[in-house]
Amino acid sequence: MSFRNTILKAWFSRRARAIDRFRRHPIETQERMFRYLLRRGRMTEFGDRYDLRHIHTVEQFQTQVETFDYDTFKPYVERMLEGIRSVTSPGRVTLFARSSGTTSDRSKYIPVTRDSLWWNHTLGMRDVATLYAAAHPKTRAFEGKTLTLGGSCTQEGRNLVGDLSALLIHETTFWSGWFRAPRIETAIIPDFDAKCEAICRECIGEPVTAFAGVPSWNLALMRRVLEYTGRQNLLEVWPQLEMFAHGGVEFTPYRQSFRELLPSDDFVYMETYNASEGFFALADDPARDDMLLMLDYGTFYEFRDGERIVPLEGVECGRVYAMLITSINGLWRYEIGDTVEFTSTAPYRIRFAGRTRQYINVFGEELIVDNADRALLDACSKTGAVVAEYTVAPCYMSLRERGAHEWVVEFEREPADPERFAGALDEALRRVNSDYDAKRRTTLERQRIHTVGRGYFLRWMRARGKNKVPRLMNDRRVIEDVLAFGREAEAAGEGTAC
Repeated sequence: MSFRNTILKAWFSRRARAIDRFRRHPIETQERMFRYLLRRGRMTEFGDRYDLRHIHTVEQFQTQVETFDYDTFKPYVERMLEGIRSVTSPGRVTLFARSSGTTSDRSKYIPVTRDSLWWNHTLGMRDVATLYAAAHPKTRAFEGKTLTLGGSCTQEGRNLVGDLSALLIHETTFWSGWFRAPRIETAIIPDFDAKCEAICRECIGEPVTAFAGVPSWNLALMRRVLEYTGRQNLLEVWPQLEMFAHGGVEFTPYRQSFRELLPSDDFVYMETYNASEGFFALADDPARDDMLLMLDYGTFYEFRDGERIVPLEGVECGRVYAMLITSINGLWRYEIGDTVEFTSTAPYRIRFAGRTRQYINVFGEELIVDNADRALLDACSKTGAVVAEYTVAPCYMSLRERGAHEWVVEFEREPADPERFAGALDEALRRVNSDYDAKRRTTLERQRIHTVGRGYFLRWMRARGKNKVPRLMNDRRVIEDVLAFGREAEAAGEGTAC
């Protein structure tokens, strides 16, 4: 065994014991996180405003400190961006993860403290390796490198601002190069095409055994790798590939595409929940499709069900909650915009359920992302299609027409019979959502589907500065912009993607 693997084995063993402790003592772990965060918060402007010095229980905390979303928390972020110290977290914050969202702003700026960088995000990535090694004791993944596709970041005064992935890569220590590819300079190239070309040149000869990142962007990169090498699949390029740690978006729409890129029943897909606001969960059991909620990363969790907000011990299995966090990155009772469903409370495991603002309920149908993903999977399995990306919006009723849902779909592999695909999708939507089924009998027509060319959504994201495609929106702003993008490209002589 090499020196590197000896060090890794010792780390994995020690960290696995710590994970097992919070599995067995979840409430005590969260209580410890709560008290630690209160102590940190007392040294800040936020702590003075909400009198954190005199808060000793969760009940007091919930009574005394209001809840926030990005719009209401933004004034604190702006003060941190100006360089003011100890606004909501001790010291000066110089790292900000910029992410697109559904707020009134084009971009959100999430503070990333040095503590959260190492104790939360970096520890989360190390725990991916810890739990993967525990589940696969004969793995050879750590004898090679993990290919990590990062975003980009820029220096803005004394602040470093950019994608979370780029901040992590930029701030990493030199020895991470033993385990990761490409080089830092390559990983944070701003132009995506140039970055892909550089990665192809640099990494084809590297012993890549795993890769990590957002499925949509990695899919684009891996297609370029095959074009560059002339190979049929990724195992011909990197024979030792065995794992993809993915996160950022729901993986279901991409699963079939990756199976074709990686034709092996032994290849492992490991889901992670690493958002700009924090690293929250990861898959710990290969036999399950949920994730272990990570409780010792400097985050105190609360969960909202309607108007009711409960700490961890108050959640119930099978219920969907909006997640609020108080964290070492300086966020306080902050609703991150995601919903999760608890699948287990011993230990606490969750499944990502969607965005709080990504749903359609114009006609009382209450369609959520999970419904759409499941219906698409069913329609694809019945027609042989593979969907790469999609977005959905309502078509409003008029005096002469009933309402409908309008889908813009990018296929990796188009169905042989589009009409059969549309029918199968409609049937599946009616089966998975009784409210949708009821409205289909009265106010809703069958969905309308627009097909766009391969790579269309990737180009749209790059042009609009987004890192993910909003799946369901309760208005038409996103879909109109998606369709307008195609018209703009055609007018500019770049051809139509529709």
